[in-house]
Amino acid sequence: MCGFVGYLNDINIKMDNDKVIKSMADRIAHRGPDHDDYYVDGDISLGFRRLSIIDLDTGNQPITNEDASKVLVFNGEIYNYQSLREDLKAKGHIFKTKTDSEVILHGYEEYGEELLLKLRGMFAFVIWDSANKKLFGARDIFGIKPFFYYLKGETLLFGSEIKAFLANPMFEKELNIERLPEYLCFEYIPSCETMFKNVYKLSPGCFFTWQNARFDTGRYFEMKYDIDNSKNQEYWENLISETFVDSTLAHGIADVEVGCFLSSGVDSSYVVKEMAKNNDVRTFSVGFEEEKYSELKYAQHFAQVAGVRNFSKKISAEEYFNIACDVQYYMDEPLPNPSALALYFLAKLASEQVKVVLSGEGADELFGGYHYYKEPLDFEKYQKLPLVLRKLISGIAVKMPNIKGKRFLVRGSLPIEKRYIRNNYVFDWTERKNILNPDIPAKNPSEFTKVFFDKVKDEDDITKMQYVDMQTWLVEDILVKADRMSMANSLELRVPFLDKEMLKIALRIPSKYRVQKEQTKVALRGAAAKQLPPETASMRKLGFPTPLNDWLRRDEFYSRVKEKFEGNCAKKFFNVAYIVKLLDDHKNGVSHNMKKVWSIYTFILWYEKYFVEN
Repeated sequence: MCGFVGYLNDINIKMDNDKVIKSMADRIAHRGPDHDDYYVDGDISLGFRRLSIIDLDTGNQPITNEDASKVLVFNGEIYNYQSLREDLKAKGHIFKTKTDSEVILHGYEEYGEELLLKLRGMFAFVIWDSANKKLFGARDIFGIKPFFYYLKGETLLFGSEIKAFLANPMFEKELNIERLPEYLCFEYIPSCETMFKNVYKLSPGCFFTWQNARFDTGRYFEMKYDIDNSKNQEYWENLISETFVDSTLAHGIADVEVGCFLSSGVDSSYVVKEMAKNNDVRTFSVGFEEEKYSELKYAQHFAQVAGVRNFSKKISAEEYFNIACDVQYYMDEPLPNPSALALYFLAKLASEQVKVVLSGEGADELFGGYHYYKEPLDFEKYQKLPLVLRKLISGIAVKMPNIKGKRFLVRGSLPIEKRYIRNNYVFDWTERKNILNPDIPAKNPSEFTKVFFDKVKDEDDITKMQYVDMQTWLVEDILVKADRMSMANSLELRVPFLDKEMLKIALRIPSKYRVQKEQTKVALRGAAAKQLPPETASMRKLGFPTPLNDWLRRDEFYSRVKEKFEGNCAKKFFNVAYIVKLLDDHKNGVSHNMKKVWSIYTFILWYEKYFVEN
């Protein structure tokens, strides 16, 4: 796990490329504190920061092929690199290291773009072909590893984190204010754009080329459901079990010790149990001083039952608020998920003992773990009523007071494409107009997800919800915080559920073996139950809860937030009276505005870090 940076040299701009590329790499030194190195020629500058995991002695980058005509920088892990390496050696390629990175370089020489379909792992990389003056890069199928690029005219910068661009004189830092409305709805930008103008994300499963001053992108992988209704639940449980054994073994390959994150849930517990079969595993858990929000007792109990060592930490409110600003800096873009800060402390705890951890991200999206995936089953009978009648009932329900069942009746008239965007917006269409100070024209949020719903229009509603989550929430929230919070602490995080072979199962398994009225992740839990205690396999998903809701009502933290809400940054973007009322109503128990308050507060911290301090 590492970080890379690079840019195409501009002969019209006088600057010391050796110095600039090093300054860019230094900005992301946390991604790779073990070693740094550089490649600079007349056309391109490349920099690399290494966290040594495989081939500790000779695995440094940038790395070149036999005649030095091609050079690679790569972030990630290729889990099938050993078999690919033998195949390439048989074809005459000469290797000078034992790393997975060199496999990508020789693989590209041999197969070109077709190499991407052969890779099993998490990755982002670029290859410079100096003979043909061509740049080629790609990102893994899930988007586990980040890839950003700045494109303005003929200027091209790229790297693992946006903050590296700040060190390059060619980068013109500008807020992409047109995307603020989407952030307020989704908590992230649901497109390839970012909060920095002209900075983009390469989408998962995509590659790019740059040649003759032309930048092109293409897709090499598309998730497509091919549901197989001919098999029973036991078949899927057994297939998940067998495949997950293989996945955890592959994800455990390293020349350093590998640990595991452990919460109270089935996903991380399943990972730990499989890893413990072949390793003396250290597990890491965090909780809070407020016991009702803490998963520690469940994690510690499972660790004891499983016979693995567990190291834990309780996070205080003071620690949580004190780290909030730094977390937003590491994120690159504002991300208000409260669990991100807890994940920072978890990664910090683990990094004190190991360099690599396995975690359970992705299981919920692939195998149906969120409780709101049950909603289509609740609506099943109601939606058999004529649409005209449901719309009439919805119109009446909207005018009713907030009583039990109102939300069901209002949403019951809507198709899944309109009623489901992570189940709830942070700020809805009307409220975000009230909150914003400048008049920013904005799309209806459902327009951003329509393209994904259209791709699965023939699937059932549960499948549609999962697919959209895999293309949006998983990529833009879950994996972002996993990568940034682990890398902020120079820790490699691996996700064995997000594996090519596990995905093949997820795309075939019928929704009835994913979600039922009584249970989520049905087949996955069945597979896990063969290894785990019954209470762990059936554990209700808690979702990394935090006491932030309560902390925001305490005077000292309320005051911190209010100071920002009344500051110059807030006045620039928001209706101050409106957002202060949101905060006051939350503190006084009038309404539960934690998500709204924290989204605004997070944006302010991020903006101050990047546009005021930097």
